[in-house]
Amino acid sequence: MILSEIKAILATAQEVSFELENGQRVPAHFHVTEVGVITKNFIDCGGTVRNEKVANFQLWNANDFDHRLAPQKLLGIIALSEKVLGMEDLPIEVEYQGETIGKYGLSFNGQKFILVSQQTNCLAQDKCGIPPVKKKISLADLAVANPNACTPGGGCC
Repeated sequence: MILSEIKAILATAQEVSFELENGQRVPAHFHVTEVGVITKNFIDCGGTVRNEKVANFQLWNANDFDHRLAPQKLLGIIALSEKVLGMEDLPIEVEYQGETIGKYGLSFNGQKFILVSQQTNCLAQDKCGIPPVKKKISLADLAVANPNACTPGGGCC
């Protein structure tokens, strides 16, 4: 999800709620403690220089159980970030505290925002010698696929 998409959803939303992909809800009294831009400049293992930018939201749970973040309040925080930080229409990354601080993508299921798990990956697989994934086949299927294959006692091996 990009920034313009969350803004469009928040403009008509009655409430803001988040849920992990496994169905675990982020407690309703969450706070958005940061909205900003994270810029990552790096060199991958193949030697390619890369630049990534994301809009970052940090969710935090406090002990103020009556707190609720209204959609208009979050829109105001986003608008201030756009004005002061010059934040562009970037992909959104959400930080949320689990056993450690997790980084998630964001989607919307029509009712709730879903924190989407992200996976690491090699960005230069063609340059760092990672072999392609081999297709796994069953030996039983191989014999059926090739009826002329050698058989025990057939004298062809």
